[in-house]
Amino acid sequence: MASVDLAELMRWAAEKGVADIFIKADAPPCVKLHGKMVRVTQTPLTPEETKSMAALLMTEDQMVTFEHEKEMDLGFTLPGVCRFRVNIFQQRGTVSIVMRIIMFKIRTIEELGLPASIAELTRHRQGFVLVTGPTGSGKSTTLAAMLDLINREKAGHIVTMEDPIEYIHPDKSSIVNQREIHQDTMSFTNALRAVLREAPDVILVGELRDADTFDVCLKAAETGHLVFSTVHTQSAAETIRRILNMFPPEARMEVCLRLARSLKGIVAQTLVPRSDIPGRLVAPEILVVTPTVEQFIEEGKTGEIYGAIKEGALTWGMQTMNMGLGQYYREGKITQETALSYAGNRTEMKHMLRQVDADKEKEAQAAMAQTLAARQPGAARPGARPVGPPPPGAPMPPPQPPR
Repeated sequence: MASVDLAELMRWAAEKGVADIFIKADAPPCVKLHGKMVRVTQTPLTPEETKSMAALLMTEDQMVTFEHEKEMDLGFTLPGVCRFRVNIFQQRGTVSIVMRIIMFKIRTIEELGLPASIAELTRHRQGFVLVTGPTGSGKSTTLAAMLDLINREKAGHIVTMEDPIEYIHPDKSSIVNQREIHQDTMSFTNALRAVLREAPDVILVGELRDADTFDVCLKAAETGHLVFSTVHTQSAAETIRRILNMFPPEARMEVCLRLARSLKGIVAQTLVPRSDIPGRLVAPEILVVTPTVEQFIEEGKTGEIYGAIKEGALTWGMQTMNMGLGQYYREGKITQETALSYAGNRTEMKHMLRQVDADKEKEAQAAMAQTLAARQPGAARPGARPVGPPPPGAPMPPPQPPR
C-alpha cells in the first residue's frame, strides 16, 4: 500500500484475507493477518486524517451520537467488496477505528472444516444452541454457517438481533429478517420482547449479556423455537457456570432445571495458526446434550461435563478442545508448541502428543521395514508371476503366445 486512502486500504485488506484493520492517530495503519499484526505503511496518520476516515463511515445521526458518547458500533458495506463490523472510539483526545472484515460469501460448515456433529445441532426443531469463545475466535462465522444451513434446508422464518449486523443472509428456503440494535430497534430488550410476536421458527441473539437476555432466550426455546446465541467463554463447562452465575444463588436450581431441558449443544471454539500453509484453523470443543449430560446440568455438576464429552466422542460426535488439537497435530497441520499453547488441559495434551509421536514412530518403522524387505534379493515384486512348477492339483497357467 502506497497511500492511506481508506477505501483502497479496505479493498486491499479484503483481497489479502486480513481479519482486522486498525486506524490510530500518530501511528501507521496496521492489519491483523493470520493472527499477526502487520504495518501497512511506515507513514503515521495525523489526528485529522483519522477523524476524516471515521466521518466517511458514519451517517450524520451516528456522528452526533459519537460526539456525545465518544464511541460507536456500526456495520459498513463497501459495495462489491465486503462488509465491515466497525468500532469507532476516542483515545487520548483522538479518533481510532477498528474494522473487522466480513466477506459476503458465507462459508459452509464443511468449508470451515467443522465436524458434522455441528451441522446436526441445526436440525433440532426447538432448543438452545450456544457458540462460545474469546473475541476473534470465529464465533460469528460459525453461527453464520449454521444459520445458512437452516436457511437452505428448512422453510421457516429466521429472525436475528445483532449489534451490528455482520453476515447478510439472503432468503433461500426460509425468510430471514435481520434487526440491528440502535437502527432497527432501540435495544436487545425491546427486540426480544417483540420477537415472539413475529412468528419466528429460529432466533439468533447476537450475545447473551445479562440474566434478562438469557431468560427471554430460554423462554423462547421452551416455547418451541430454536435459539442461537454467543457467550465469551472458552469451554462448555465454563459456559454453563457463567450462565448460572448470572443469577442469584436461590434461583440457580430452577435455572439448572430449565437449561437442562432446553440446551441442545455448545460449541466452544478458538482459532489456531497453521504450520502447513498460511492461515488459521477452527479448533472446537463440542458438547451434545445427551441424557447423561442433561442430568449433570440439572444437578449443577459442571465438573462432570469434560469427562462426558470424552466419553461421548464416538457415539455422539463430541470432542474436547484437546482432542481436536491432537488430531490437527497428527495430520501435520499445527506444531506441538501450538497444540500446547491452546490446550484446555496442558498435562493431558502433553500425554496426547507423546502418544501421537509414538504412533508416528511406529508407522515410520513399519514403512522402513517394508521398504527394506522389498529390496532383499529374491523378494517377490508386486504382481510378478511365481517361478517354478505349480503345486500339485493347481490348474496349469494358460500358454503364453510366442514372442
